[in-house]
Amino acid sequence: MERADLNAIPEVVIMRLPLYMRALTNMLTKGVEVVSSQDLGDRLGVTPAQIRKDFSYFGRFGKQGRGYNVRYLLGELRQILGLDREWQTAVIGTGRLGGAIIGYPGFAPEGFKVVVAFDVNPEHVGKKTGDVSVLSMDDLEKTIQRMNIQIVILAVPAAEAQAVIDRLVKCGVKAILNYAPVQSQVPPDVRVRNIDPVLSLQSMTYYLKQYATAPATAGRAPATG
Repeated sequence: MERADLNAIPEVVIMRLPLYMRALTNMLTKGVEVVSSQDLGDRLGVTPAQIRKDFSYFGRFGKQGRGYNVRYLLGELRQILGLDREWQTAVIGTGRLGGAIIGYPGFAPEGFKVVVAFDVNPEHVGKKTGDVSVLSMDDLEKTIQRMNIQIVILAVPAAEAQAVIDRLVKCGVKAILNYAPVQSQVPPDVRVRNIDPVLSLQSMTYYLKQYATAPATAGRAPATG
């Protein structure tokens, strides 16, 4: 499969690939073997032209007029996203949010293995959350390197987030999923995804306000995100 220059691929395209994967996985479980860009687009609220353009960054996956082989396309997208391997993952912060993240069953099937957690609370350190050992933040750097941690999920207070991220950057972590409500500062080669439910709710209330003043329309809009 041909690959485009990574720097030439818009980030929004990369963000759509997991959505395509989810739709394809659902189709596969229902016995669908071939899908057109039109059908895939209808499920996701994306135009067929946009789907074809997104896929064109990575090569050709289907033939004109024949659609895409669902199983093959799903496998190719998993490979593109690096989901054909296992990623060692750590969680920092083992309070209610961190504990829920550690216990989330959806990570392992997609190749994300939470292997260790960290906390500053002495009541948590030395214990386990589920099957995951909780270590002191004093052990962060040496453990990250020893266990070859590539991804860190951050569930710490906002006031502590940037300092923790700085430590992660210094020990070579390149991918951080941040649940703290802050916009962190990182080098260009480090990817941070910020998860802030409040921001999402604030944007949704705009639509609620519009719906309250607009006449009802038929049909159903596709979910996003």
